[in-house]
Amino acid sequence: MATFRYRALDADGATQKGNLEAADERVALAHLQARGWLVLNLEAGSQRLSRGSVALNGAALVSFTQQLATLLGAGQPLERSLGILLKQTQAPKAHALIERIREQVKAGKPLSQALEEEGGQFSTLYISMVRAGEAGGALENTLRQLSDYLERSQTLRGEVINALIYPAFLIVGVLGSLALLLAYVVPQFVPIFRDLGVPIPLITQVILALGEFLSAWGLMVLAGLIVAIWGTAIALRDPTRRQRNDRRLLRIKVIGPLLQRIEAARLARTLGTLLSNGVALLQALQIVRQVCSNRAVVAQVEHATEWVKGGGTLASAFGQQPLLPELAIQMIDVGEQAGELDSMLLKVAEVFDVEAKRGIDRLLAALVPSLTVVMAVMVAVIMLAIMLPLMSLTSNI
Repeated sequence: MATFRYRALDADGATQKGNLEAADERVALAHLQARGWLVLNLEAGSQRLSRGSVALNGAALVSFTQQLATLLGAGQPLERSLGILLKQTQAPKAHALIERIREQVKAGKPLSQALEEEGGQFSTLYISMVRAGEAGGALENTLRQLSDYLERSQTLRGEVINALIYPAFLIVGVLGSLALLLAYVVPQFVPIFRDLGVPIPLITQVILALGEFLSAWGLMVLAGLIVAIWGTAIALRDPTRRQRNDRRLLRIKVIGPLLQRIEAARLARTLGTLLSNGVALLQALQIVRQVCSNRAVVAQVEHATEWVKGGGTLASAFGQQPLLPELAIQMIDVGEQAGELDSMLLKVAEVFDVEAKRGIDRLLAALVPSLTVVMAVMVAVIMLAIMLPLMSLTSNI
């Protein structure tokens, strides 16, 4: 399939511009003429996004979904709603994407199919929910729920990133300051202490040796660290090794429970949103598997899918090798017994959203002063190591 840019006049004499996919130019021309348009210009030219490039990402996708739901709720037809969004969109990639979707809808395709034909521009979760909304005749409500889901996910992700910015800068500052002191400042005192001929304490000898080592081999150490990180990243591409590593992360004290809460909130919100919009449980579990970031949790979701296929309950599947918090598993069990799994999952998501945020705040509240104390102690040790020989010299005078 090739992409063709066209300019044509419709039955009302209005100019229509856009892109059209067709096997060749003759098929594209026939398709436009079938609409009753007079084709003024038709030329080949792909405006497809490159692989891995997403036109609507993060806040833009949330805004697109909210505005489309609002327009549909105001009684506007889908094709006209997309046309209004097209006029409001300024970004070239997003404009081209919405224009292609609008053309597909105008040609009679459902919105879910038009989104699916855009490749990786929309997630499986997004397309599945839109398809479920179309099947139930509640596309507007589905889009509203979808926008709420995307906004909550974006908010949590933004809070985590914003919370980690300051500690990240602090860690870089601590390591940079220590490296500067050891590699450049401390070696300056080596010839001074040798010329003074005073006894050098053990702590000073250790600091001076470390400073000389970093001054001579610092770049090699940095290169070794980069190679080690790169090698670790390559090793983690192996699914089995990545799964074992992610399972260990979930069992680390302090960090493990926090990661469990974050994964529980993400999994429960996604599954609950899908089920509340009429997506079947097995299909919803397949989609949830793509949302989870922890490979051990992904493997557990795969096991749960097979377990549910065999007639088992979701709570018992997650409870066999508990990677999620016990409270989440108990709430899922209650939801299944009461026949309200979708609403209970959304409650689980709310509970663990709050728990995750509280855990992140506590961790950062302890991390920042801890790093400050560590930096102060290490600087004090270096300064003490330098001052001890000088104090010994002054006492001998």
